[in-house]
Amino acid sequence: MNDYLLFIWVFVIGLSIGSFLNVLIYRLPREKKFVFGRSYCPSCKKPIKFYDNIPVISYLILLGKCRSCKTKISIRYPLVELLNGFAWLFFFYQFGVNYNFLIFSFLSSALIVIFFVDIDFQIIPDSITLPGMVIGLAVSFLPDSIGIISALIGLVVGGGVLYLIAILGDWLFKKESMGGGDIKMTAMLGAFLGWQKVVLIFFGGAVIGLFVSIVLMIVSKNIRTTRVIPFGPFLAAAALIAIIYGDSIISFYLNNFFFA
Repeated sequence: MNDYLLFIWVFVIGLSIGSFLNVLIYRLPREKKFVFGRSYCPSCKKPIKFYDNIPVISYLILLGKCRSCKTKISIRYPLVELLNGFAWLFFFYQFGVNYNFLIFSFLSSALIVIFFVDIDFQIIPDSITLPGMVIGLAVSFLPDSIGIISALIGLVVGGGVLYLIAILGDWLFKKESMGGGDIKMTAMLGAFLGWQKVVLIFFGGAVIGLFVSIVLMIVSKNIRTTRVIPFGPFLAAAALIAIIYGDSIISFYLNNFFFA
């Protein structure tokens, strides 16, 4: 029974942090303060009462509308909370109570923020990626981590390879083909995960991006000229796959396709 209660608590903590992620997703790209100040309705600007700010539950009780102005609340708010809650629950199930659980849970939370900010604003906040690089290098000193050498190589490969791709793309297309945020993001991921997994993220992000782009072009005939498709969300999705299945994918490749 105690184990079940512990899982419930981890899920609740994940939901609560997911509520804070919604604050970051809204305020970071708008350059608003997010550490202090109560949450408020973006439409009527009235502060949200604490009992209307309970993750997921308040959304259901209010039927997805602001209590004051009755403006519809985006389904994204409970979605972000649930995504983060289940991510934290998954990593707790995988690692138990240790630093790997905390590292990958917080990294997944950062990726959720990047995913939604980049979709809306086509930017990846430096306030996430730059501290993320430092934290990624710092945790490499922990026991059973990838080690500082692998973290440094991952950071250089993550940022350097994408930077070279960006230069090549700019030369081929005669315009900016990739933002600096994507480069900093992959450098951060390389610091956390090492060069092998960051290479996996490159290819995984490209495959996911190609698939989604094809689907969008089929659904909307005007997608090519009316909408910019950011690369960050695809990198974030590929990063989560690499975190969960990366070792298995790399091992499968080495055992079946690598010839010494």
